[in-house]
Amino acid sequence: MAAAVVSQENVVASLVSRTGRHLQRYNKGRRQVVGCIPYRYTKGKGGDGFQVLVISSQKGKGMLFPKGGWESDETIKQGAVRETYEEAGVKGVLEPQLGEWTFQSRTHGTDYEGYMFPLRVKEELDFWPEKTNRLRKWMSVTEARECCQHWWMKEALDVLVDRLAGQQQHDEDEVGSCSLSYQAKSNL
Repeated sequence: MAAAVVSQENVVASLVSRTGRHLQRYNKGRRQVVGCIPYRYTKGKGGDGFQVLVISSQKGKGMLFPKGGWESDETIKQGAVRETYEEAGVKGVLEPQLGEWTFQSRTHGTDYEGYMFPLRVKEELDFWPEKTNRLRKWMSVTEARECCQHWWMKEALDVLVDRLAGQQQHDEDEVGSCSLSYQAKSNL
């Protein structure tokens, strides 16, 4: 049986965040950033729940969803997944984009374009590139809305909640129509 060889360089390289702005994308002077709202469903004593993952700001001023610069050598989806891995240490299934927002950076006073995606978390890592720089915390939608420091991320969260509620309603309608057609056939 052949053993898999993992070099130390590969391990270290995968735990280093990209830095710098030399590959950064801009559109009409606006820096483009991408990110995700990581989420999961939980089962507990109080029934099934829905949680989102927030992270601390690098500067320690509040909580937010993982996001960062979209770089010229990656697709928008690759950028969103990369930023979420680097900042929050989670992997999962990337779902269709929630929207696009234009906002002004508080720090730099410049306009940005932000693109957000939902990420249904399948794996929560013990080690990730920014583990020593950030805290991560699972919380309810209400808690996340209260502590998230960016209005545009709160709007993205609302879009996600509405989308998932609509999907749940659609799924319930489908199950109901299947039951009704089964009942109708069995009454024949």
